[in-house]
Amino acid sequence: MTTRTYEITFAGEAVPAIVDAFEDFDVVVGGGSTTLRAELADQAALHGTLDRVRALGLELLEVRSVD
Repeated sequence: MTTRTYEITFAGEAVPAIVDAFEDFDVVVGGGSTTLRAELADQAALHGTLDRVRALGLELLEVRSVD
C-alpha cells in the first residue's frame, strides 16, 4: 500500500478540542488558519478526514498532496 502525505487547511485558528480531534496529524495553527499534515493510507482515509472537518463545521480552504 502506498501512502501519500496531505495538507488540509481550514479557516480559523483551531482550539485545543479541535486539535485533539486530529491527534494523528501534525497541526500548524496561525495566521488565521489551521493546517493538518499527515500520511494517509488511501483515498478513503482522505475522505474520512474531510468528513471529520465537515462534521466539526470547519471551513475548508485547501487540500493538497505534498508527495
